Amino acid sequence: DKLKNLLELLPEHGLPEDLKSKHCKRCVVVGSGGILHGSELGHLLNQFDIVIRLNDAPVQGYMDHVGNKTTIRMTYPEGAPLSEHEYPPESLFVAVLFKSVDFNWLQAMVKNETL
Repeated sequence: DKLKNLLELLPEHGLPEDLKSKHCKRCVVVGSGGILHGSELGHLLNQFDIVIRLNDAPVQGYMDHVGNKTTIRMTYPEGAPLSEHEYPPESLFVAVLFKSVDFNWLQAMVKNETL
């Protein structure tokens, strides 16, 4: 019930139309472990149709290695970027909620409350 009530507060939920209409031929998931550092694979990663990035791993300053394309950014609330400038308008942010405190975080974000 709590999740249902929270979803009703959101202006929209689900995938945006531009993502629904994409025929995902090639997807890549880029983690935040640092294994790509020094790889110089950024140009290759940018060629994927969908680039899913996990957590708040930095892109700026590492583009040669991790690319700069982000279609979807998935993270737990405690790993969410703190600045609005870290949410590129062309990408989708997905909060991965599974603990009760995560739902409290979502409610605070939607209602502009403090935790």
